Amino acid sequence: MFAISISFGVLARPLMGPVAPIVMSILVFSGAAQFGALAVLTAGGSAGAAIAAGVLLNARYLAMGLALAPSLRGRAPSRAAFAMTTVDASWAAASIGDGTFDPWYMVGVSVPQYAGWVLGTVLGVFIGPVLGNPNALGLDALFPAFFIALLFAEARGRRRLAAAGGGAGIALALTPIMPAGLPILAAAAAAVAASRIRS
Repeated sequence: MFAISISFGVLARPLMGPVAPIVMSILVFSGAAQFGALAVLTAGGSAGAAIAAGVLLNARYLAMGLALAPSLRGRAPSRAAFAMTTVDASWAAASIGDGTFDPWYMVGVSVPQYAGWVLGTVLGVFIGPVLGNPNALGLDALFPAFFIALLFAEARGRRRLAAAGGGAGIALALTPIMPAGLPILAAAAAAVAASRIRS
């Protein structure tokens, strides 16, 4: 994760400047959302389209939060603080296996991830100019590699595979006729909607 966050800083700096990638890592802390937004910006999409892509990619946290909620105790501020530490790896690691979660374990897994993600982004932002063209190092390949890794992690089962394939088809069909960024938004929205339909 540290290496991926370094690459995010390197790739984001030319598009976003030196401050915005670091602020984004501090506030968003989501590789999928951040690389998704960066992919839209790289394709020439607007800031609004990039933000919308990130929001759609993070829609999965709604379902994760609903599953986690019964395991949280205390008043609303305490429950919200625990919920803020939810990321894919820590949520999965905190699962006890019977539908309940260990909130403190989730915090323990998330805190070092957060520190590594932010520090990696800072390092990437500062070493980026020294590296020259990041594409010459193959860092541009991290966009598709990152999302292929997410696809293998998330697209289990016939319904989700169909949603992923449908989303890819929508993006390919709309790319020649829509402004940059909008095909990704349309595909993500369709894939999220299709994957939530119960068989």
